[in-house]
Amino acid sequence: MKKTPPRSPSSPRSAHKAGAAVGKRPLARVGGGRLPADAEGKIRRLKAQLAAALAQIDELRASAETDFLLGISNRRGFERELARALAYIKRYGAGGALILLDVDRLKPVNDTYGHAAGDVVLKAVVEALLGHVRSSDLIGRLGGDEFALLLWNLSEADARTKAAALEQTVDRLAIQFGAHVVTSGISAGVAMLAPDMDVAEALASADRAMYARKAERRAASGAPPLRR
Repeated sequence: MKKTPPRSPSSPRSAHKAGAAVGKRPLARVGGGRLPADAEGKIRRLKAQLAAALAQIDELRASAETDFLLGISNRRGFERELARALAYIKRYGAGGALILLDVDRLKPVNDTYGHAAGDVVLKAVVEALLGHVRSSDLIGRLGGDEFALLLWNLSEADARTKAAALEQTVDRLAIQFGAHVVTSGISAGVAMLAPDMDVAEALASADRAMYARKAERRAASGAPPLRR
């Protein structure tokens, strides 16, 4: 009678038994495959690290798009939001206005009292502007003494009324700096946003309006003509 040869240790069944004998790490079935039992813990840790990294990216991006002195959008941040607004206007036919604002008489303040006084003036101007706009509107510092305001859903007449009101508000400010009281003002130029505009065109249109308005205000005050 022919004897059945002994099972080879390398057969699948023997290999499984050998693995179990040396205490292999237990496996957890996930879906149709197998993962180590501690895989879920590792995934949770990786997700937490990813969330922390994304939060840090958002924080760095916000810092890079914020004016460190005034706490509002800087030129980079404002232009990014303006580009998004123009895309929205083009797609949905919404309305908006861009007001460019230039602070008047800031150079004499800097020359007389120093740049610390100029910083106090800029902070007071921004605080006044923020008190007269809606939460949906956006204000940004384009550089130096130049600011921009993005307004949603209003007519050209309303935008010009708002610009005039902002001028009057800042003109009335009496800003305390040490023992001195300094005054300033703003000149506001309005441009209505159109679907075919890009960021550069919108800013250029508002810039032309602002310089025209600045010339009007200087002429009304008896100041010499503005040189660009």
